[in-house]
Parts: sequence; structure tokens; C-alpha cells
Amino acid sequence: MDLPVMPPVKPMLAKSVKDIPPGMQYEAKWDGFRAIVHRDGDEVVIGSRTGKPLTRYFPELVTALAANLPPRCVVDGEIVIVHDGRLDFDRLTERIHPADSRVRMLAERTPASFVAFDLLALGDTALLDTPLTERRTLLEEALANARPPVHLAPATLDPELARRWFDQYEGAGLDGVIAKPLHLRYRPDTRLMYKIKHERTADVVVAGYRFHKSGPIVGSLLLGLYDDEGVLQHVGVCAAFSMKRRAELVEELEPLRMEPADEHPWAAWADESAHESSRLPGAVSRWTGKKDLSWLALRPERVAEVAYDHMEGTRFRHTAQFRRWRPDRTPASCTYAQLEEPVGYDLAEVLSAGAGGG
Repeated sequence: MDLPVMPPVKPMLAKSVKDIPPGMQYEAKWDGFRAIVHRDGDEVVIGSRTGKPLTRYFPELVTALAANLPPRCVVDGEIVIVHDGRLDFDRLTERIHPADSRVRMLAERTPASFVAFDLLALGDTALLDTPLTERRTLLEEALANARPPVHLAPATLDPELARRWFDQYEGAGLDGVIAKPLHLRYRPDTRLMYKIKHERTADVVVAGYRFHKSGPIVGSLLLGLYDDEGVLQHVGVCAAFSMKRRAELVEELEPLRMEPADEHPWAAWADESAHESSRLPGAVSRWTGKKDLSWLALRPERVAEVAYDHMEGTRFRHTAQFRRWRPDRTPASCTYAQLEEPVGYDLAEVLSAGAGGG
């Protein structure tokens, strides 16, 4: 492979802001695996956000990218899997598997797509110092004849349309809007773009915690919600405490410690088969293949209000943010019924919006 921008390349990143800023290019925020694709003739390399290769996990995309991208190019985009008209992150993570036979089986059963939104090199020309507006024009021309599963991400200069996207596209599994300064040069691993994400709040049961990597202080709180059967399901974690607050939480939560934890709602977490019927902490990681054993059980008696952006099935897609304790709420009142459901929106309509170049 001999390109003007060689792998590995870490993608340019975005910082969080609360409102959509004016005077920029706007795109939907995709919920998948960020990927930098290098193509030089028959050679295709798919790099992850960390620079490590993803190529072996998406064999169907290697073929599709070779058929749809220019012969020599470097493209920034997102790998996604669509299921029932929505993005499905869980099915995407299933691909990170050591067995090649399983990867290829999943590639046939739940094939991935690639959504392109930036161009880093074309032919013999590096575009890292080229303004965004020019890179976007070149990307639209390069993908003018692209066919699924390779797509051009929709983009607009209209902030009002971006606000409509922010509201509508969530129903298709997207999680916000990205705003990019028009004259932005491409700077790998630097937060020069802006992301505007949805935020909601929920009252949840705090039923355990994990230690912080630095020592015996709270790293994250384990959160639960009751389902229709009255079973407490593990829905995610909240973190982002100061180091002082992490130490305080150990003392604050000590009266709730359950040792042994035989009567805890998640007592069966160490039994791998139990994860098939319930959401429990400590599941086998698809990334490392190891169990996380480092959590302590708490009596499920305290309620916290947390902020979250959106749900992935029955869990919080990202780490929730602690807002406050809710002594006025009972654990039994912390059910899925309180969660706001976005209005459904077919992902095919989102992808078709990019066909005309935004």
C-alpha cells in the first residue's frame, strides 16, 4: 500500500456542546464503529478509532469498499448494522470475535454498512490541510455512484434542518448531530468538531459499584430498573465523579453492602447462562473475553436520578451521569415505564438523504 496518508490514522474528534452552533456544516451523529478506510487498488485496510485494524471483522465491507470507493483514497466514516430500520450497536459488537468462522457467519446473517463523511486523501493528494467544504465536494463526487452498503452521510448548511434531524433521526437509532466548522482542516485525534447529543433523566436503583482502577474507591455505580415482571435488570453505570467524591461514596454506601450477596437480585451474575434471561453485571466482554469480577453488591434501596442520552434495547447506550439522590422515590417505582421513547424513524430515509449530496 502506497498512499499519501498511510495507516494507522486516528480520526478527528468532537467536543460536547449543549446547542447547535450557527454557521457550520451539520451531519447526523452515527452510533457505530468509527473507521478510517485506506484503499489502494485491491488492498483495503479498515482502521478503528484507536488505529488498530478492524478489517478481519468485516469481510463483507472489504468487498463492498473495493467496489464503491475510488481506486486510491482514504475515507473517514462509520461502520453500522441496521436491524428493523434502526441502528443496532449490540449486533455490531458481536463481530469482535476471535473465531473467523463466526465472523463470516455473522457477516452473512447481519451484514454491516459503511457511512462515509470525510475524505483524507484522493489519488496522490493528501487532503488533511484542505478546508472541509472542499473535502465534502470531493467526497460527494467520489461517491456519486456508490451503492449500498456504502453510503454518503447526509450533510446540510441549514441549522433549522439540523434541528429537525436532531429530533427525527433519534427514532432511527442515531444519537445527535455533529457540527463542523466550514474551513476546518482535518486534524487526527483532536477535538475540533462539535457534538450535540440528546439528554434525558431517569430514576434508577443503585444496586452495586465497581472499584476505580486507582484503588478502593468507587469507580462507577451499577444501575437497575424493574421490568414488567418485577425483575431488577442491570441497565448500565454512572461515573464521572471527582476523586474526593469517589472516596466519600465508599463510606456513604457502606451500610448497604451485602456480604454474602446470595439474596441480591443479581446474585446469579457469575453463572454465564443466567445472562441469557436477564441483564446482569459482569457479562463476558466481547472485546476481551474476560469477566469483570470487581463489583460489590448493595442492597437495592437507594434511588438516584441520572442523565442519559438514549437506550440500546433495555440498557443505557453510554455511561449515564449522576445528577442527585432521590430519597423521595422508592426503588419499586424505578421502572422502564418512565423512559421516554423516541418516535420511530426508518433509517433508510436517513441514508437516502445523503444520496443527493446534502
